[in-house]
Amino acid sequence: MQIDILTLFPKICEGALAESIMKRAREKRLAEVRVHNIRDWATGKHLVADDTPYGGGQGMVMKCEPIFAAVEALRTPESKVILMTPAGRRFQQCDAARFALDSHLILLCGHYEGIDQRVIDHLVDEELSIGDYVLTNGAIAALVVTDAVVRLIPGVLGDEQSAADDSFSDGLLEYPHYTRPVEFRGWRVPDVLLSGHHGEIAKWRRQKALKKTEKNRPDLLDGK
Repeated sequence: MQIDILTLFPKICEGALAESIMKRAREKRLAEVRVHNIRDWATGKHLVADDTPYGGGQGMVMKCEPIFAAVEALRTPESKVILMTPAGRRFQQCDAARFALDSHLILLCGHYEGIDQRVIDHLVDEELSIGDYVLTNGAIAALVVTDAVVRLIPGVLGDEQSAADDSFSDGLLEYPHYTRPVEFRGWRVPDVLLSGHHGEIAKWRRQKALKKTEKNRPDLLDGK
């Protein structure tokens, strides 16, 4: 798949995309992730991409002209344009799984006080937020979405079961993990994990996942 990130601060993205799973996914050509500076589509001597809001108020608003030019230069009939904004619907694991099936995502990063509403009305397919808080800019949020989506592309993770076992994949938080040594400072790995009894291990993991979800995210258990 291809992901294009449109931002005023492309350097924020470059480091994260050059490390770990994201780096390997790009090297294997399983995902093509490109970062673009919206100012490259701005006009005039100073390449202005923002201006003061009509009606007054604090801060600056991102202008529609360079954003329209950028999206229209990159968009194809298969593209999905997503605006990263605190005012969007909360991004969830099911969204990541859905986007992983798309061929092309354009992640538009909001900045400053906001973005001209005409962009939202006439270009954007979905508005997403990664949480109920405000970040300095949308590039950080776009990286979160990109990472969550790319790791679900077949072949990206070394073990395909890894994604299936993730928190939220079955509606619960993930069960606890242990590795060597068996005992550390008097704390032992639970005996069931050393037993080799796969049925009992699965049962233990399910119980622990339920308990952890009840403690940390009881809202996920509503209706279960």
